Amino acid sequence: MRRTLLAAATGAACLAALAAAFPSAAPRPLPSYREVRAAWQPSEARLLDRRGEILHELRVNPTARRLEWTSLSEVSPALVRAVLRSEDKRFHEHAGADWFALAGAAAQAVLGDGRRGASTVTMQLISLLHDGAGRGRARRSVRQKLLQIREGLALERRWTKGEILEAYLNLVSYRGELVGIRAASRGLFGKEPAGLDEPESAVLAALIRAPNAAPADVGRRAERLSGSLGSRPPPGRAASLAREALSSPYAIERRADLAPHAARMLLSRERPEVRSTLDADLQRSVREALGRQLLSLQGRNVGDGAALVVENRTGEILAYVGNAGALSSAAHVDGIRAPRQAGSALKPFLYGLALERRLLTAASLLDDSPLDVPTEVGSYAPRNYDRGYRGPVSLRTALAGSLNIPAVRTQLLLPPDAFAARLRDLGFDRVRDGEDHGAALVLGAADVTLLQLVSAYRALANGGVAGPLTLLRRDTPARGKRILSPGASFIVSDILSDRGAREATFGLENLLSTPFRTAVKTGTSKDMRDNWCVGFSKEYTVGVWVGNFRGDPMWNVSGISGAAPVWAEVMGHLHRERPASFPSPPPGVVPHRVAFPGEAEGDRTEWFIAGTEPFRKVPARAIRGIARIRYPSDGMVVALDPDIPPGRQLVFLEAAGGDAAHSLVLDGVQLGTPDRLLPWRPQPGAHTLSLVDGDGSVVDTVAFSVRGTPIAGR
Repeated sequence: MRRTLLAAATGAACLAALAAAFPSAAPRPLPSYREVRAAWQPSEARLLDRRGEILHELRVNPTARRLEWTSLSEVSPALVRAVLRSEDKRFHEHAGADWFALAGAAAQAVLGDGRRGASTVTMQLISLLHDGAGRGRARRSVRQKLLQIREGLALERRWTKGEILEAYLNLVSYRGELVGIRAASRGLFGKEPAGLDEPESAVLAALIRAPNAAPADVGRRAERLSGSLGSRPPPGRAASLAREALSSPYAIERRADLAPHAARMLLSRERPEVRSTLDADLQRSVREALGRQLLSLQGRNVGDGAALVVENRTGEILAYVGNAGALSSAAHVDGIRAPRQAGSALKPFLYGLALERRLLTAASLLDDSPLDVPTEVGSYAPRNYDRGYRGPVSLRTALAGSLNIPAVRTQLLLPPDAFAARLRDLGFDRVRDGEDHGAALVLGAADVTLLQLVSAYRALANGGVAGPLTLLRRDTPARGKRILSPGASFIVSDILSDRGAREATFGLENLLSTPFRTAVKTGTSKDMRDNWCVGFSKEYTVGVWVGNFRGDPMWNVSGISGAAPVWAEVMGHLHRERPASFPSPPPGVVPHRVAFPGEAEGDRTEWFIAGTEPFRKVPARAIRGIARIRYPSDGMVVALDPDIPPGRQLVFLEAAGGDAAHSLVLDGVQLGTPDRLLPWRPQPGAHTLSLVDGDGSVVDTVAFSVRGTPIAGR
């Protein structure tokens, strides 16, 4: 008894000394409650859809885990009781400093036992406001303690008790990187703070005193605290909860996980909340449709897919599904921006260019017969998907049926870089010069992305006007740039919507034939590595890709069986309540009745750019391509090598686009028809090579020279 009285007297003397020294401590500026709450930044950024619904949560702070600010009304009363019982029993009675606790702590210090703390919740909050979470329990000097007491008294004059307790529960560190009651409650117990029961509350309150203590130590403290709260929970319940929650890594489940790739593009610590153009309901529907289709194709070696939906008028992206999530072989790869081979998906833009330049009409007959195109490394022989040939076919039939050989012949009608330049204008930035890709460009030799394809098809839907796609809302749509002519855009769109013209290749009833009018094109790259389906109504453009991010070929999967089912389901979802419309013919496009020679195709009314419609029947001769000399080029110099035997030094003369009626003439001597490579032994001097048609007219001519030792004979 005497020892206790002495300690108490000593404690009182210490308090008197503290009081005497108190005025010498200079207080620091204190923020208001509103300032503290406004400065709170969760570690999770949020992507919202166009209506404000949470689409995705993304962690942007790697050092601490904080969730949204939790108001006191959202916290279980059991937790409030447990925290105050553990940290500040007289919280509602004192004015910021608990003088009884300070006296007791001083007495214990005199007796050599410094385990008892004297900091109130208010004083701890002062430390959190100035030092940050988890730093409020460092041992302080007498001057620092005095300053903390003085600031605690000042804070209680400015803040309410409820504000102090609320801020404390949000700012204090509970375990490891878990800061704030919401992160601790969801991370350790998988529930919101309002749902915490008494044993769970005791565990969390025990962690405040020692956030990184061993699970057994936390459990023992939680058991004692739980027993002191007045109720009678099952013995050992708090200790068991502590052991279960603290012995394994915690997990905070995202409340929304619909758009990971869009979230990574838009969110950051500087942009913790972004309202996007995405539609949450549509995003869910597209993800589900893509996931179902990939599950159905697992037996055909298909592991990945992506889908994109755009509103044509504004360019706003309504659904952005970069891959199939858990089903994907590479969940972080964004299939919408990953470059892949385009297959036949670029054909509409080639035919649009030929129509625009008035080289062809939708009724022009193209030759679908075997073709060999000379190249620097040999010859290129394109084949149709079904390996068959149809002879003369109209441009409408060739495009709607996705025939390869007529497309290559059409590309040969144009200057070498014309088609490549058009693709670059449309945003396909990986397309090089036309001669780099050669005649295979129209069949998918260039790498493209789904984003670029959807943007280009949207330009078709908008009458040839291209513009940027966006994930962020705009007050007014961005101004577009005209790339394709309105007339060519409409005719190409009309062909892509023609199920009758598509019938020869795909049949009348297929997934491309929606109940309402849409334009659509499929594409499959070499060895079935990529599969595309892109199409539009007047209101929306939808693009789908399926394949494998690792590059493995699919097994017997075409555009119809791979990407088209997802495209059709998404397009149907978009127009389930909104009737679809289709672009109308612009001025300068006229209908005209045409008749085809023989039985090439049935008579029909066709669309033409005004001035290109035929007066009588479509010409009987199918277009094979512009006849021209491919090698040697004009101005070329050929150098002979004296160390190589003369018989091995040959130049192969090449022409493209000609037929049996054409011939190659070198220096006035006819060499033969240009349907094959013609070998020639070079002779020193200047030479002229001409390509002559069946009427004797010179179609193309080049001048070149040979330098070196003469070689006898030709």
